[in-house]
Amino acid sequence: MSAPQGPITKFPADDLRPSRRFITSHNKEGKGVFIVDDDGDHHRIMVQGQAVANIIYSTKGEKVDMNDDKDLIFARDNEPAIHVPGGSVARLIDFAPGMESPIHRAMSIDYGIVVEGKFLLSLDSGESKVMLPGDMSVNRGCMHKWKNLDETRSGRMLFVLLDVEPYKVNGELIEEYLGDLAGDYADVSH
Repeated sequence: MSAPQGPITKFPADDLRPSRRFITSHNKEGKGVFIVDDDGDHHRIMVQGQAVANIIYSTKGEKVDMNDDKDLIFARDNEPAIHVPGGSVARLIDFAPGMESPIHRAMSIDYGIVVEGKFLLSLDSGESKVMLPGDMSVNRGCMHKWKNLDETRSGRMLFVLLDVEPYKVNGELIEEYLGDLAGDYADVSH
């Protein structure tokens, strides 16, 4: 990870409130209890300090195995790359004021939800949509980029990525393309 050059040096961005992650489980009587109250296990500065990612949770497998806390251990011990093959990733990203991501494509279904701010979602076709808090996108493997339209305040989005089968468009296999984001999503799982 390169040293941040932009305004974001930690999670959360300085002008956004801290977010909290609550994880539940069961006590000995089988009742629901909160077992985690924190801000996530994995934070990563991205795009030379123009953004920061916070992994809320990640899973592996088509069906998540919660027995013996296997899912908790996986989420804690593995910081995923862009997505988890055969699994899922929930990631908050804080974007610096006016920040525009490089164009990219993950080979996943990406649910994007604006939490705070105003964003422009642009596709490689030239089409774009403005998204406000509560707006959601479902990106099905398309090349895209995000821009925080507020030039004075950071914005926050939640992304949930689900792995997909190999995908063909017009008979051609579509490949993941991270471009300038490739280093930011290097696999650091251990």
